[in-house]
Amino acid sequence: MSQPLIQPTDRGLYCAAGDFFIDPWRPVPQAVVTHAHADHARPGSDQYYAASPGLSLLRRRLGQNAPLRGLDYGVVHSFGPVRVSLHPAGHILGSAQVRVEHDGEVWVASGDYKRDPDPTCEPFEPIACDTFITEATFALPVYRWPPVAAVAAEIQQWWHDNARQGRTTVLFSYALGKAQRLLAALEQPTPGPIYLHGSVAPLTDDYRAAGIPLPTTRRVSEAPADEDYAQALVIAPPSAGGSTWMRRFRRPATGFASGWMRIRGNRRRRGYDRGFVISDHVDWPGLLQTLAETGARRVLTTHGRADELVRYLGERGLEARPLATLYGDVEDDG
Repeated sequence: MSQPLIQPTDRGLYCAAGDFFIDPWRPVPQAVVTHAHADHARPGSDQYYAASPGLSLLRRRLGQNAPLRGLDYGVVHSFGPVRVSLHPAGHILGSAQVRVEHDGEVWVASGDYKRDPDPTCEPFEPIACDTFITEATFALPVYRWPPVAAVAAEIQQWWHDNARQGRTTVLFSYALGKAQRLLAALEQPTPGPIYLHGSVAPLTDDYRAAGIPLPTTRRVSEAPADEDYAQALVIAPPSAGGSTWMRRFRRPATGFASGWMRIRGNRRRRGYDRGFVISDHVDWPGLLQTLAETGARRVLTTHGRADELVRYLGERGLEARPLATLYGDVEDDG
């Protein structure tokens, strides 16, 4: 090829042969969107293409009247001579990898992805390709995720302990994807009711509407002013911590669920009582497993630890380089 099949521009990753962009950060005529997080789905484009299971989430992000077209996983759509198909990324509901094929060359832009089991979304599907564009959010050997069931058991025990002390359990997590995954992992029955912050509740409703079984929840905004949250679990975004919204809870015990909690000291620096290691991004072993399974001869990296991953892969004889993007600016999306 005279030029790369996908290349960075000032508007986003662009496929000139098919005249479309992948997760553009500025308005474009045609956008293929991997998922509904704010750093990948931005408003203003003329036409969006995305995996069908994620359309309701994308409408919340882009507007109810956004020009969205849903594509089923694995079904090929042609942009001129370029064949494009979407495949599960395992990140959140409706997340997708973008497979792009032209003149015998196959590229895959993975968006954000993870390899751990998650009942709230379709599991990651390895796709053979020549060039693989991968995130590098947690691309260091220290980032290795424990089993989700074990982390959920830790959260459950912490909740029980707080309830016995008459304290409200407030668990901070990203509102889209992480919060719903935590809900799905909780064992029943629970020590008390589950309340959701106003930014978490409507997204959780979308998961239920998609057929994802989740425990019963209540909205904090609909509780009476004198509500006693002493036995409750409250799930909220990190932005709610330290705000006046927290004043309604008596002696709250605070925790944060994120891959960033894998590093000792992050919990204390952020001011949480507890940290729980659970991430919707791929960890180090999963990243290396994925690169091997794709069989890619060229790896382009985005997010976080891109330079470190490029150095590691280069030392092992693989062609790799960082790709300049504006991804990864979602608050505490770990």
